[in-house]
Amino acid sequence: MKAIGYQQTHDISHPESLLNIELPVPEATGHDLLVQVAAISVNPVDTKIRTRVAPESGYKVLGWDAVGEVVAVGDEVTAYKAGDIVWYAGDLTRPGSNAEFQLVDERIAGRKPAKLTNAQAAAVPLTAITAWELLFDRLGFAKDYAASSKTASAKPDSARQQILIIGAAGGVGSILVQLAAKLTGALVIGTASRRESQQWVSALGADYVIDHSKPLSEELARIGVSEVSHVISLNATEQHFAEIAKVVAPQGKFALIDDPAEPLDIGLLKTKSVSLHWEFMYTRSMYQTADMHKQRELLNEVAELIDNGVLNTTLGEHYGAINADNLKRAHADLEAGRTIGKIVLEGF
Repeated sequence: MKAIGYQQTHDISHPESLLNIELPVPEATGHDLLVQVAAISVNPVDTKIRTRVAPESGYKVLGWDAVGEVVAVGDEVTAYKAGDIVWYAGDLTRPGSNAEFQLVDERIAGRKPAKLTNAQAAAVPLTAITAWELLFDRLGFAKDYAASSKTASAKPDSARQQILIIGAAGGVGSILVQLAAKLTGALVIGTASRRESQQWVSALGADYVIDHSKPLSEELARIGVSEVSHVISLNATEQHFAEIAKVVAPQGKFALIDDPAEPLDIGLLKTKSVSLHWEFMYTRSMYQTADMHKQRELLNEVAELIDNGVLNTTLGEHYGAINADNLKRAHADLEAGRTIGKIVLEGF
């Protein structure tokens, strides 16, 4: 089968940073689905693994977002059969989706939304899982399906909880803004520094968009907000942490997903009794937790929300076929911070 992989960690400009290769088709056993991959998207985790993790032997295949057709199932599979179309973000400890065929555990795969094309759907799984777990598992919001109605959103800003999403125009931010706006009833404030990214975040449903290249406290004051009950940082947390500690409300909650480049002084949160939550969407698959199946359930719920017109795809750009050259371009653009929404590739 065709695949894209590497044998040594390299800068993306190196000719062997990503290579077109041939690998044997894997065999489905146990809870595994063998999926013929139709479309993928690229995430920051791909670039981090490529630069930090050398394969122990052979080639390492990246990719943790995919849509495809089930062509075979293991002997313990109960949720799917050959011919089903699924979407998933996969397992960080296993070969990724940059290949014609991939094994994925049925407990972390959901049904693809009928309303979306393969490319549109491939943009969603990893970021949707991350955003969903952030809001409902880590921060404890209750899902409110009436929150997007005019009546539910008519509360004055002062009567609502507030969610500040730092880095709202990226992949996770693009679905997180939608989930927060549609399902929590909270006042949603997204941050973005460029005009086009600010327009993107506003169109996704944020109540306000502020500029994170300026002090957060000053930008919040500009829109009449003195403090926020919930802060979610999606990137560059170390750059914003002092301001986060300043604007988060007493007894508020702070969550992050990135790997800060320098230690955070969490003592800044003490006097406000602020709780800290770290979200890592691979925890369930990496540790084979008893609730692994929750990821299948949430992907199916997201699919239903999309098919019902509540949520939209976060596809930003389509980079063409799945090959080394197009993946190199995608990695380079992600590393440069030039993307809005998700980069998708389709077909081999």
